[in-house]
Amino acid sequence: MEDTRSWYQTPIEEIFEALETSNRGLSTSQAEKRLEEHGYNELKAEKRSPIIRFLSQFNNPLLYVLIGAAILTAVLGHYIDTYVIVGVVIATVIIGFVQEGKAEASLEALKSMMVPQCLVLRDGEKRTVPARELVPGDVVLIESGDRLPADLRLFLVRQFYVDEAALTGESKPVEKHTNPLPKPNLPPGDQRSMAFSGSFVTRGRAEGVVVATGKHSQMGEIAAMMTETKRIVPPIVRKIHDFTKFILIACLAFALIILALGILLGYELGYMLLATAAILVALIPEGLPAAIITAFAVGSMAMARRHALIRRLPAAETLGATTVICSDKTGTLTLNEMTVVRIYTGERLYHLTGAGYEPQGDFFYKEELYNPKEDEALLKTLTAGFLCNNAELIRDEKDYYGIRGDPTEGALKVSAAKAEIMTEIPPLDEVPFESENEYMATLHTGDGENVIYVKGSPEAVLKMCSNRFTGTHAEPLDADSISKEAQDMASDALRVLAMAYKSVPKDKGSLDTSDMKELTFLGLQGMIDPPREEAIDAVKKSRRAGVRSIMITGDHMITARAVAKQLGIADDEAEVLTGEQVSAMSDQDLYQAVERVSVYARTSPAHKYRIAKQLQKRGHIVAMTGDGVNDAPALKAADIGVAMGTGTEVSREAADMVLTDDNFASIVAAVEEGRHIYNNIMKVILYLLPTNGGQGLVLISAILLSPWILVFAERLPLEPVMALWVNLVVAIGFGLPLIWESKERGLLDRPPRNPEEKLYNPLFLRRVGLVSLLSATAAAAMFLLFVDRAGSSEESLSQAQTVAFTTLIFVQFFYLFTARTIHGSVLTINPFSNRLLILGAAITVGLQVLIVYSEPLFGVSPFRTVPFPVIWWLPIIGVSLAGLMIVEIEKLIERRMRKDR
Repeated sequence: MEDTRSWYQTPIEEIFEALETSNRGLSTSQAEKRLEEHGYNELKAEKRSPIIRFLSQFNNPLLYVLIGAAILTAVLGHYIDTYVIVGVVIATVIIGFVQEGKAEASLEALKSMMVPQCLVLRDGEKRTVPARELVPGDVVLIESGDRLPADLRLFLVRQFYVDEAALTGESKPVEKHTNPLPKPNLPPGDQRSMAFSGSFVTRGRAEGVVVATGKHSQMGEIAAMMTETKRIVPPIVRKIHDFTKFILIACLAFALIILALGILLGYELGYMLLATAAILVALIPEGLPAAIITAFAVGSMAMARRHALIRRLPAAETLGATTVICSDKTGTLTLNEMTVVRIYTGERLYHLTGAGYEPQGDFFYKEELYNPKEDEALLKTLTAGFLCNNAELIRDEKDYYGIRGDPTEGALKVSAAKAEIMTEIPPLDEVPFESENEYMATLHTGDGENVIYVKGSPEAVLKMCSNRFTGTHAEPLDADSISKEAQDMASDALRVLAMAYKSVPKDKGSLDTSDMKELTFLGLQGMIDPPREEAIDAVKKSRRAGVRSIMITGDHMITARAVAKQLGIADDEAEVLTGEQVSAMSDQDLYQAVERVSVYARTSPAHKYRIAKQLQKRGHIVAMTGDGVNDAPALKAADIGVAMGTGTEVSREAADMVLTDDNFASIVAAVEEGRHIYNNIMKVILYLLPTNGGQGLVLISAILLSPWILVFAERLPLEPVMALWVNLVVAIGFGLPLIWESKERGLLDRPPRNPEEKLYNPLFLRRVGLVSLLSATAAAAMFLLFVDRAGSSEESLSQAQTVAFTTLIFVQFFYLFTARTIHGSVLTINPFSNRLLILGAAITVGLQVLIVYSEPLFGVSPFRTVPFPVIWWLPIIGVSLAGLMIVEIEKLIERRMRKDR
């Protein structure tokens, strides 16, 4: 009986026999021996040392690029830039180190739920022992207020209720019993004869035998799954890794080819080494990693404003690639506020509007607005629900309504309040709700007599009724017609409660079960946890965006299907799988099912984990919600784990994102923000790479053409220090502000992008190639034109370099304005919508002017520039503006070709 999932099925006598114990517990010697065999009752997780975790952060191609740039700038003596790049390296490593530490914190949060000590029977006597010394076969005594120290099979209970919300997601305490349950593959939430480690006892007392400890307990299995589950590498990180490898190989290949060609052509080794260094500095995009990290951070702040807190920066973008959102029902897709929507009085069926706990709504009869005060039977039904009730309707200082007490009873308070029934009459006595009886009764003072009000399941209440109230008098009860109406409500996923009353003498001041007969039936109230209006809209948006919504709930199949239909996730014919069916499926069967099934009922978090893995095998990018402890493995396994702000610390630590409002609509909003982040990252890449490509091309062309254009043999169009300045100033002054570009319209009208698509796709190659060629051609042409006009003296060559240097900056300046949209025209953008971009562009151009004239202004020229005649600004601006026009023509052709497809 090593499979702990079978303990709930087994009679307690067989368990005692299997564990060689009894209801008097183990002997001390037995316990000591088993402790040696089984080990301590504690959770263990492999943890890497901080040094190893720190060093592992350097296994990142992004850092190879940065470190290479730092070395080159140091060799060239440009130490300020070296310090800046090293700072970016350190920041990147620290971010990765901290985020990995947070992942391990989820295991620490899980361990914190373990109990320090507990009360057991040893040698037939009660003893308090450290919980870590519990072994299978120990008998543990539990009472209200205790936390369970291990997984127990219960054999004695007294009104025993356990809060398993952290483990199963069940919001209400669950009543436990001792009977074996024959059904196989039940999720933990349905194993009523078991009590699981970490759960909290809210009421009663019990005795149980320990059947699983440590790694074999439910908590232990969760810890093991979290340790074994590797966090998914976000698609953007995979793409950047591939992209940086591509850049590294391309840079090194170009540099080595040019070095070899230069030597073959007879150039001096010193000249070629300097030229090779210049090419490498020109080609390496030093500012790109910092720009991408900034894009993640800016996107995370935008998501926080939309109730989504990002815990791992790349997750901000991954949401934009999401193809499937797997969501819980209660509180995420629904309000988690039970609401009465139908009332049946035996003759009339009323519908109520309004959702949640705000006492605002109308009554409708036969689709017409109805005044509830005109039907005495309706008023009495509402009054019964209002008074036979322990909940309290509350309103805070912000006029937000809520409930103190049971949500079901809260719904009855609100339905009565909608009919202006608000007067409390304290009960003289009460028969509390018991699951065996399925009803609650209260006794109240009335006019000249006292009144018993009863509410409970329709079956239980109807058995106690002999007639029904018509509004004016009592008449014989037709139980069958009322039962049919109750069944109709239940088939629509409504939770149905029946109301009844009984008049008793004024001197009656107490209640007992003998009073529960000859009652008068009043009516039925049907309630549901209604879908959020914004969630219905969000499901429509996600479908339009090509993102599939899947509901995974612990509720029953009928409720799941009804709510999914209201949300637009499924229809009447849609297939619904239960947790029991999922458990019986092989991975291959589930692999086939996940593509067609969008609603799962009576599931456990273990099922969520399997569903996520099979969806990923099909190539989906999966976002998974959860709030319980054993949601943590599924959250960690998903591409995006989404924890609820009201959930457990364990789930929040395991997640990539936390919803502060627990609202499905916030996930869809975050998907939109994720797409926006990716858009802006692509804008930055398509903008920055031509800077490197243009500089690299102009230097490579100069070296290759030097046998025919002799001036290139005397002086390259750019000095290495100029190339470095162009890279850095363009990245910071022009490129970074693109991250703050506002969202383009229709982001959720497009299908998700292919997660396997490379960054260097046809658009990248075409756009970067074109602008690189334009930049190189403009810079080389201006260099040669100036030499042709001014001669090849030392000063003229330095001026020509300054002209080429400035041309590169201005080509990028004009390209910046069309780069604000990847496919659209520059004419469609508000030129003043991105003030940071205008400010960055103005400062960068101003700095370039100061650099050109630095020698006469400051007496020093750090970038080896020499002022050129003012008249040369006109051709510089002219050729740069021509570059913008050519890019606009390319975009126009692309748009027309896409339209014709």
